Amino acid sequence: MQWQVQVMILPALALILIFNYLPMYGVLMAFQDYNLFKGFFASDWVGTKHFEMFFNSPDFFRVIRNTIVISLLKLVIGFPAPIILALMLNEVKNMLFKRVIQTISYLPHFLSWVIVSGFVISMLSVDNGSLNIMLEKLNLIDKPINFLSLPEYFWGIIVTTNVWKEVGFATIVYLAAIAGVDQSMYEAASLDGASKWKQIFLITLPSIMPVVIIFLILNIGSLLNAGFDDLLLLGNSAMLRDVADVIDTYSYRVGIINRRYSYAAAVGLFKAVISVGLLTMANYLARRAGTSLW
Repeated sequence: MQWQVQVMILPALALILIFNYLPMYGVLMAFQDYNLFKGFFASDWVGTKHFEMFFNSPDFFRVIRNTIVISLLKLVIGFPAPIILALMLNEVKNMLFKRVIQTISYLPHFLSWVIVSGFVISMLSVDNGSLNIMLEKLNLIDKPINFLSLPEYFWGIIVTTNVWKEVGFATIVYLAAIAGVDQSMYEAASLDGASKWKQIFLITLPSIMPVVIIFLILNIGSLLNAGFDDLLLLGNSAMLRDVADVIDTYSYRVGIINRRYSYAAAVGLFKAVISVGLLTMANYLARRAGTSLW
């Protein structure tokens, strides 16, 4: 009867094959001067020409710097945020209050970046923007600041917006992991006189550490995925390009808008190879610590 159970996964495998593996022949474009009318197999083969063009491009260091800095900021600030929120909510005894906070915190995850960016643009607006109004009322500024046109504010805005949007949804996973912790350990710790802080650091965090490590591996593997929708919508000003242009937005601009398909494919393939390397390295280090994806 085992083969009948295994046959049930064939549709899922077929979907993965059709939508994830078959399109991979498109990476050939990165090694060609792709012509839309000639197709993949008739376009001229140029080897690593487009990779060399990207590495020698004056945009290379700017794009890589922005990608790494924004990704690291999202990782350093955004990764621990749901863990901290989950630990805080776990200590709340009033179930009604806890459910309300959970609902409020994870609802932004279901909003599209178009809606969120519109909200942020409105809040930071020079004309009747709530943040400028509040700062003026508190006498912290003399006149409104155009936050979305000043590069020095952009990284803070994009990271803060991402944390606000995603923190609640990620918290659900950690709350589920905390719910699986053996309650008898907390009772024994209380009898031994352990405070709430000691229970968190000696019981809760070690118990959910396998889940934390797995999510950390996935985050490190996607370190070059600094974002696309948020950066494209909030950082589309020419004044912000020096701090907002990352690999994804750069490849979109040169590939789709400027129709340099082969060049954009080379940029995307470079990013994919580095991401796989980072994922493998993170998994190797995690495996040595006792927990890994494979």
